[in-house]
Amino acid sequence: MKLLITGGAGFIGSAVIRHMLVETDSQILNLDKLTYAGNLESLALVSGNPRYHFVHGDICDRDKVSGLFAEFQPDVVMHLAAESHVDRSIEGPAEFIQTNIVGTSVLLEVARAYWNNLPAGRKANFRFHHISTDEVYGSLGADGLFTEETPYDPSSPYSASKASSDHLVRAWHRTYGFPVLVTNCSNNYGPYQFPEKLIPLMVLNALDGKPLPVYGNGQQIRDWLHVEDHARALCRVVIEGRVGGTYNIGGHNEKTNLEVIRSVCDILDELRPCHPDGIASYQDLITFVADRPGHDQRYAIDASRIQAELGWVPEETFESGLRKTVQWYLDNSFWCQHVQDGSYQRQRLGIIECP
Repeated sequence: MKLLITGGAGFIGSAVIRHMLVETDSQILNLDKLTYAGNLESLALVSGNPRYHFVHGDICDRDKVSGLFAEFQPDVVMHLAAESHVDRSIEGPAEFIQTNIVGTSVLLEVARAYWNNLPAGRKANFRFHHISTDEVYGSLGADGLFTEETPYDPSSPYSASKASSDHLVRAWHRTYGFPVLVTNCSNNYGPYQFPEKLIPLMVLNALDGKPLPVYGNGQQIRDWLHVEDHARALCRVVIEGRVGGTYNIGGHNEKTNLEVIRSVCDILDELRPCHPDGIASYQDLITFVADRPGHDQRYAIDASRIQAELGWVPEETFESGLRKTVQWYLDNSFWCQHVQDGSYQRQRLGIIECP
């Protein structure tokens, strides 16, 4: 199987590539723009594999994308390229619209033209797998779970752009018969995650003795999914999933943001007990700050369809996965330093200035 993976140098994309190269005999072409969150060091362990190839490029570049389809002749597209941080989308929504909506439309049209010209056997087996988020569903109350039939109700420019791309993918299936798969996942965590995200940000700030910012009261609830469990799920979907189907992928781990931060602190107290000056526990660094605009209160995934149809269940508990994740950041300070050498220095993003 020949896979074209977009955004493969990102957090989830790199996990998918590492998994696919170990668990399958696939050939992989990674197309990535290498924005601030794309880092080829996340693929250092597989960069010498003869079945792996990297191309630097933008999914919005139709000529580039068309040339890659013609040259590589993929059997599967796994579309992970996206701008993905809610706070950044609040500050600058235009990039999210360009990459997540326009880029997806370009990719769909190039892929459809390529698919139309495939021989019958290869055409029947071709798949376009679009990887999305549970944030498209909006916010839950105290009860209930997101299912694949939950109406879309996005709250941020990021989630609105992903909702738009989901609708485009499904429209290409319904209008043109184009063979698509859509997955919507809960909050990912694990190794190689860019430190604008909650868990790596807390680990690195704590080690530096910096404040650990908690938005609002910290009672926002997320369902946490280890990125390697997610990669296993995506592999299962792209090989065995039902054409035109949607699969929600969750970790069965509902935690408040404050619970997550306190758990990170507890693990650091154990693994790195030499605290910065003036504190007895890393929890002393917890600092409550103004909430994010439009902050969804609760996400929770019903992942019963992927379990029933494809037999996937997460292997990591939150406790086991979080400990491994914290340990990884402690063991990989070199990677952490490199990815922070650019414009982002763990400052808060997404603050709306009043006129």
